[in-house]
Amino acid sequence: MRSPIIPGCLLVALFVAPHADAAARYGWPLQPRPPVVTGYDPPAQRWLPGHRGVDLAASAGQPVTSAGDGTVTFAGQVGGRPVVSIRHSATLWTTCEPVEAQVREGDTVRRGDVIGAVHAGHEGCPVSACLHWGARTGPGAGGGYRNPLGLVGHLRVRLFPVS
Repeated sequence: MRSPIIPGCLLVALFVAPHADAAARYGWPLQPRPPVVTGYDPPAQRWLPGHRGVDLAASAGQPVTSAGDGTVTFAGQVGGRPVVSIRHSATLWTTCEPVEAQVREGDTVRRGDVIGAVHAGHEGCPVSACLHWGARTGPGAGGGYRNPLGLVGHLRVRLFPVS
């Protein structure tokens, strides 16, 4: 079935989920569903500064869960911060930080499995503690960052007029 074309409008999708049923396959990494305190703000070029994920309000020690089924590809320190990355498919990874890992590289996880606990001290967090949640599609330099809120169906789609 083709999507209807609305004359004079441009549909802007903020995130294209890897599968049509992405919202059913993925969940929030914190329970209950947390407020988003810092939004996704990608840089114009991949090497420029930007916010390549979202910050979710949390409390220190709060359990962090896997957003979906996958394999842990990294659990360790990056720039002095504890990080956990999970590969959910051939084209999708999610990353959470700062997380004191309870998993190791190579572990298989299911959606909702505890992968660690929020570690206090996320730089730039506007509340007492935050979990930075990011999503990436594609490996290496050909990949790109995506708004992880698209995984849980929490994005707005807007129509913009075409001039």
